[in-house]
Amino acid sequence: MKRLSVIIVTYHSENDIYDCLQSFWQHADMAREELEVIVVDNSPESDTMFDRLRQLYGPDIVLVHNTHNGGYGQGNNVGIRRATAPVVMIMNPDVRLCEPVLQSALKAFDSDSRLSLYGMKQMCNEQEPSPYSVVCTYMMNGYLFTLLTSLANRLDFFWPKYMYLSGSCFFARKAMVEAVGMYDETNFMYGEEDDLRHRLICQYGPSMKYNSKLHYIHPMHTRQPDIEYEKKLIDAAIKMNEKNGYPRRLTIKNRLRNLRLLIWREELKQRLHRGEQKKLEVMKQKREYLVQILRES
Repeated sequence: MKRLSVIIVTYHSENDIYDCLQSFWQHADMAREELEVIVVDNSPESDTMFDRLRQLYGPDIVLVHNTHNGGYGQGNNVGIRRATAPVVMIMNPDVRLCEPVLQSALKAFDSDSRLSLYGMKQMCNEQEPSPYSVVCTYMMNGYLFTLLTSLANRLDFFWPKYMYLSGSCFFARKAMVEAVGMYDETNFMYGEEDDLRHRLICQYGPSMKYNSKLHYIHPMHTRQPDIEYEKKLIDAAIKMNEKNGYPRRLTIKNRLRNLRLLIWREELKQRLHRGEQKKLEVMKQKREYLVQILRES
């Protein structure tokens, strides 16, 4: 009987998936017969990657070539429907496990039947913590969002009523996720974590846990500032919040408040010769975009 189904959605992820799976099996602290690893590929062509994965892992891995690229959430839903274990682990292909975490997560689900989600501390590398292990909901005032998100990651606290776990690597009770409709397939990418948290809380209450003593690596710090990426994040947040009854204009105003503090901090860093000019430029472009869509709302 499978106790855990691991779901990894890929899209042109050949540069990441092999190291991801190698790190997973290196730190898998449970019997292979209790594990089910499912790779759902959204790429139009999967043969080369799948052939190599079959050579490396044989029957220890389930390979699914998605019928179309319906986005990150739709790909995860394909994996969730295919999963046979009561607990699923959602894992991005660029995530690396750096220690055993599986048994601790399963014990948490076994000991609390109300538990819906279980997250861990995200690291940029083995020494540097990420500022995004937990993030406040975009329905929160932007100034409070900025301060609370920063404090929560520095002090390792989690307030599930107002915060969500990073979606790059977490565990979920499959039956609960299915009961609330799984990922919203109308949303191609981004904003999934806050939306899923909101729907789970509405049905089951804030029964989520963050274990800061367990770690995984997600090297987001290597990404270069990109205004198109930032626009997609904003658009997804607006869409998800509107769906859940939160007004569009309030979401935009919250993002502007958040951005004012971030720009102020980055300008201060520049004066101290510690800032990044490109990062500041993208922040200001993001502010212009927010002001524009606020006027249009």
